[in-house]
Amino acid sequence: MGFVNYEAQGAVGLVTINRPEALNALNPQVLADLKAVFEGIDQNAIRCVVVTGAGEKSFVAGADIGSMSVMTKAEGEAFGKMGNDVFRMIETFPIPVIAAVNGFALGGGNELAMCCDFRICSDNAMFGQPEVGLGITPGFGGTQRLARLVGPGMAKQLVYTAANIKADEALRIGLVNAVYPQAELMENAMKLAGKIARNAPIAVRNCKKAINEGLEVGMDEAVVIEEKLFGACFETHDQKEGMGCFLSKEKPKPKAVFTNN
Repeated sequence: MGFVNYEAQGAVGLVTINRPEALNALNPQVLADLKAVFEGIDQNAIRCVVVTGAGEKSFVAGADIGSMSVMTKAEGEAFGKMGNDVFRMIETFPIPVIAAVNGFALGGGNELAMCCDFRICSDNAMFGQPEVGLGITPGFGGTQRLARLVGPGMAKQLVYTAANIKADEALRIGLVNAVYPQAELMENAMKLAGKIARNAPIAVRNCKKAINEGLEVGMDEAVVIEEKLFGACFETHDQKEGMGCFLSKEKPKPKAVFTNN
């Protein structure tokens, strides 16, 4: 579809931003294509999604400066809302989403990576929020998610200075979970996604929901969210199969299709 490709590899969905001639930069059409691809993912069959960028140089180099340079104040705000709406949809997508970052993840690219559940990257990856050097702020959630991921102090330093950081520094500050040689990134991303996909789908989805929603409230409310989602796992096929096989020392067989029972 347009600038975003999608393929299912077993229970793993692979989403690829495919605009390599522009280093996969985000413009309104790319965002619209990304939204349409996620809306079309078969949530009954897919249990984990990997997001990456086409080519060897860039995950997503940022939002398209050419298209932004002529925007009015109202158009800029609308573009920010469009990006935030799409990224929030990915962040709250019921299925886990992994960002496999190869090369540049700057501005909107870093923001796309941060709305995924977690990030792994190649050793040539570069992260940053360069917006203040262009006279704007991050507009797709960068000021909010970066502070939540690496702490307010580090986030403010990165945003205020518009500095780019390499893969090893991103790992050190907790922005990414792992760094791999470039040639091995996608193999490891798909392997990790496959490991997630083999686990009980209702439990995995409920874990994502519990973590995401729990982080938005105080601890007293958060544990109530968890206990309700914990309880919702009981009487499902996967709970009965998983516990029954544990007791009988057999290998569990989660249902191939997601259901609530």
